[in-house]
Amino acid sequence: MSKYIFVTGGVVSSLGKGVSAASLGALLQSRGYTVHARKFDPYLNIDPGTMSPLQHGEVYVTNDGFETDLDLGYYERYLGIKLSRNDSVSGGRIYWDVLNAERRGDYLGNTVQMIPHVTNKIKEYIGAPTGTDFVICEIGGTVGDIEGKIFLESIRQFANDVGRRNVLFSHLTLAPYLEQSGELKTKPTQMSVRNLLENGIQADVLFVRSPRMLTDDERAKIGMFCNLPAKNVITSMNVDNIYKIPLVYDAQHVFDIMAEHFGLPNAAGDMSKIQKIEHHLNADLPTCTIGMVGKYFDIADAYKSLNEALFHAGIQNNVHVKIKKINAETVSPEDFTDVDGILVPGGFGTRGIEGKIMAARYARENNIPYMGICLGMQVAVIEFMRDVVGDENANSTEFAKNCTPVIDIMSDCDKEDMGGTLRLGAYPCNIKPGTLAEKIYGATNISERHRHRYEVNIKYKDALEKAGMIISGISPDGKLPEMIEIPSHKFFVAGQFHPEFQSSPFSGHPMFNAFIAAAKKK
Repeated sequence: MSKYIFVTGGVVSSLGKGVSAASLGALLQSRGYTVHARKFDPYLNIDPGTMSPLQHGEVYVTNDGFETDLDLGYYERYLGIKLSRNDSVSGGRIYWDVLNAERRGDYLGNTVQMIPHVTNKIKEYIGAPTGTDFVICEIGGTVGDIEGKIFLESIRQFANDVGRRNVLFSHLTLAPYLEQSGELKTKPTQMSVRNLLENGIQADVLFVRSPRMLTDDERAKIGMFCNLPAKNVITSMNVDNIYKIPLVYDAQHVFDIMAEHFGLPNAAGDMSKIQKIEHHLNADLPTCTIGMVGKYFDIADAYKSLNEALFHAGIQNNVHVKIKKINAETVSPEDFTDVDGILVPGGFGTRGIEGKIMAARYARENNIPYMGICLGMQVAVIEFMRDVVGDENANSTEFAKNCTPVIDIMSDCDKEDMGGTLRLGAYPCNIKPGTLAEKIYGATNISERHRHRYEVNIKYKDALEKAGMIISGISPDGKLPEMIEIPSHKFFVAGQFHPEFQSSPFSGHPMFNAFIAAAKKK
């Protein structure tokens, strides 16, 4: 049977529970164990799909077409695993399941209550079989949030159900540093652990966010007040890159703590994959500047997977990638004078569209490497139809009703296949032989993840290709353009899908690797 690690957090949000959970998984994998990961978010949205990136960060998409929390991206990238809709569970989804079951009569007339019906449903998701040695479950929010209490009660029960030695409770806290007094304060950590204990959960290991390493005295003090050995108090020190965290944990013998708790043999881990990333970060390499034309820059996590994919491609090309954030609503040609490549990411709504179209035009006319993702492909097609084909009325029906609908909701697509209102998840794509797309992927059949509502209208294929833009990737039924490129350009390629969702720090992604290679040449 699988063993379980629960990751909770206290004091403040955004301490890095997702990265911490993924790092624990990386330590286990380095010793040969198999790992699965899950995220439980107490908020009442059914899923994050309708939540603004400006409030919640990126919406991640799994292969099976589920819109999830961005932490699943950490898990997949760090651990090289594929997760599903049952690995991202919100409070809203739990209550939805319970209330629908009540309406169907599944509870046989019993009074439906938080305990046991809601807790049983949460435990059902936690304990769903994975076939792995370990399942790491992150509980979103912070200890003390009222909506999170039922999740804490559920994991308390779960530990009793499967046996306390089969469950490890990991808790992330904060030790703020007061500059004026020169003190690192441990009281917030003590109070957070006390709050967790009030919910019946004794933390087995503490990860304390701190600007510096905790001293032995500080660890001993925290251990004494939090009822655990000082060696189980780990400094989660601020680092300049998240991929260094497994190395920080390994240096503090975190695996030994897990081995002791679960009765595992102690073993040295092979951390060479992570060390390669650290060497890249520290290397004296040329810098490649990518102008990203977007509109969600007010929150750092809005383009999380995209930022990561560019970083991964930098590793593969031995360059440091600098991202220049360019606001699509205020963009001007002067913004591109110092960039080596232009990237237009996905997005929704009319805000900033003309700026993104202008960016595609600038890249095309000035022979600057261009990569378009989802909406970034659509604006490239609109721009080409307007300025090269000569149809000034070309647009998307998302933005204008009376237009040449080069981008449209394709009525001949089956609604069920479109995910209700969005085409979501992994879809196959046939690549045209002899194209840049084939050179990039080294294949003529690929699969990529989607998250969009509108499509490039196949009716305009001949007009585009006659003018010099070819459709190099298409759905197997020949109805939905998936990739476009301009053969006469140095590097101008775009995809209707989101390749960033399948990028890895250990291998990158073919499209991003090729894009950064082209930008490096410039």
